[in-house]
Amino acid sequence: MSFVLDSSVTMAWAYAEETSQAVREVFEHLAQHGAWVPSLWRLDVANVLEMSVRRGRRDAAFRDATLEDLALLPIAVDTETDRHAWDATLHLATRHRLTTYDAAYLELAQRRELPLATLDSELRSAAGAEKVPLLGA
Repeated sequence: MSFVLDSSVTMAWAYAEETSQAVREVFEHLAQHGAWVPSLWRLDVANVLEMSVRRGRRDAAFRDATLEDLALLPIAVDTETDRHAWDATLHLATRHRLTTYDAAYLELAQRRELPLATLDSELRSAAGAEKVPLLGA
């Protein structure tokens, strides 16, 4: 079964020092079954990587190599994310005090009836309240 992948798990995979066994298992599952992401995911991931370059945490070669690696994975980008931004996503953000960006991951998981992989504690709590299954720890 596929799942919804958020940027917190993605970045924990990208930064070896933040990778846990649970994150490795999520990416093994991704390799076998694929994952879905909201249309903002590429911007979210690119922004985190670019900020790490600007802050001197990583160099541009690391950023570019990470993006190339991610592009090879079976990750499907949801093209309907923006259509739900002003209704379902906004209502989830309001109800659970999430950013609309985080709520977009939850909305996608609900709409596609898929588990959500996230390390964000507020998003995990909201998923639990919405009865969205969680993948990984």
